[in-house]
This record gives sequence, C-alpha cells and structure tokens, in this order.
Amino acid sequence: MNEGPTPGRKPIPLMLQLPPELQALYANVARISHSPAELIFDFACMLPGKAPADVLTRLIMSPMGAKMFYRALGENLARYEAAFGEISIPQEHTLAGDLFRNIQPPEPPEKA
Repeated sequence: MNEGPTPGRKPIPLMLQLPPELQALYANVARISHSPAELIFDFACMLPGKAPADVLTRLIMSPMGAKMFYRALGENLARYEAAFGEISIPQEHTLAGDLFRNIQPPEPPEKA
C-alpha cells in the first residue's frame, strides 16, 4: 500500500479561511466512538464541581480521514516535542484526578 505522494505531482497547499465569528474552544476531555462507516469525536470541557461535562463540539470523520488526522497529529506532536521537549503523561493517575484531585466544589451560599 503506497501512502506517499504520487511521483511527479506536487502537493496542493491547503488553504483555509477562518470566519471572523469562529470561536476557539478549550476542551480537556475527548470521547471517541465509532461505527463501521465513521469515527465520532466528542470534545468537552470538564470543570470541578460541574457534572456532567458539556460537549462543546462533535466531529465526525470517515475512517480514512481519521487515520490521516492520526498521522498528522503524530507528526505535529513529534515536531512539538523536538522544539519544546517530551510531553510526559502520568502513568499512575488519571488525567482528571491529576487536574482536579485537590479542587473542591464551591461551598453553597449561606442562607440569610
């Protein structure tokens, strides 16, 4: 299976235009599910004391598109680590536990 560029063909640069009203969202949780025809990525933001986490966006991709995204993400993470150092992932704890274990939900307001 040839996954490289076709000899003699120059890659076409990808041009994207961001609409002025586009909002950038922060997600610290991703859930991935799939069917035979597609992969579904739900991105959410989990905040301490707030459950459930609100899904901010859902991205649906074909298996081929998801595999190409996976490859591009790996290449970009490798470049990031080459520039800024290795990204360490905790092995003994969950990410949510490491982020939120010492954070307590806010106290309810006192009744007057």
